[in-house]
Amino acid sequence: MPSHVVQSLTRRAFVQNGSLWLAGATARAACESKPSVRVGLVTDLHYADKPTKGTRHYRDTLTKLGEAAEQFAKEKPDFVVELGDFIDAADSVETELGYLRRVQQAFDAVPCPKHYVLGNHCVDTLTKTEFLDGVGRRESFYAFDAGGVHFIVLDACFRSDGTPYGRNSSRWNDANIPADELDWLRADLQATKLPTIVLAHQRLDDGKDHAVKNAAAVRELLEASGRVLAVLQGHSHQNDLQDMAGIHYVTLVAMVEGPAPDQNGFAILEVAPDGALRIDGFRDQADYSLG
Repeated sequence: MPSHVVQSLTRRAFVQNGSLWLAGATARAACESKPSVRVGLVTDLHYADKPTKGTRHYRDTLTKLGEAAEQFAKEKPDFVVELGDFIDAADSVETELGYLRRVQQAFDAVPCPKHYVLGNHCVDTLTKTEFLDGVGRRESFYAFDAGGVHFIVLDACFRSDGTPYGRNSSRWNDANIPADELDWLRADLQATKLPTIVLAHQRLDDGKDHAVKNAAAVRELLEASGRVLAVLQGHSHQNDLQDMAGIHYVTLVAMVEGPAPDQNGFAILEVAPDGALRIDGFRDQADYSLG
């Protein structure tokens, strides 16, 4: 991609808390403190080798992911997070594993460590073990530290009856965090002394179909810790920002929506030493500056 096209992707003005900010290079130059950590973000790629349906351009994901990989190579984030629905559903395990191998091959072009959040489509036909094996991970929920920040990956791919998604048991509007994962989350939050960011697929900030059914119980733990800066999430395919009890809930736009090359969505998150957050969005992804 020509350099002037890539540069133009972030040159966008936006209003946050009554002030005008300039995204991209201008805002970065104005930032007084060097980021503690920089994170690449993608979500809802829904890659599948099947025809477009509605606004979902499944095959175009590979081109869009290539654009994101090129940008991440220039930005050099510390790592990249895929926030769920990496692949779309298939009629057979073999076909869905083929989707996973193909999109993972493209994702491997991103030259930095990667983390994966399970989305409902990731484990529609596949089991969780099959998906995680395909991306080289062992656990569906876990935590790690980077640049003085604590990151928590959640798995809400469970039905209300406790059944884990997989083998056609998934329900896109019935996502839950089970009791043992809530216990783990409580202990993990109590153990860390670092500012914390939570990474999820299904939303934790509303009571509608795209939300985790027991989101209120999850939020109670996040708020009680006093350390959570933000929750980054996907699933509903649209830009959104909600502030609840001092925590920013940022929903990112889906990569699968719209045709390549003009429609795409990915971002760079910067966490400053003082806890301020900046999200530089590319293409259809919105920009945010969060103090």
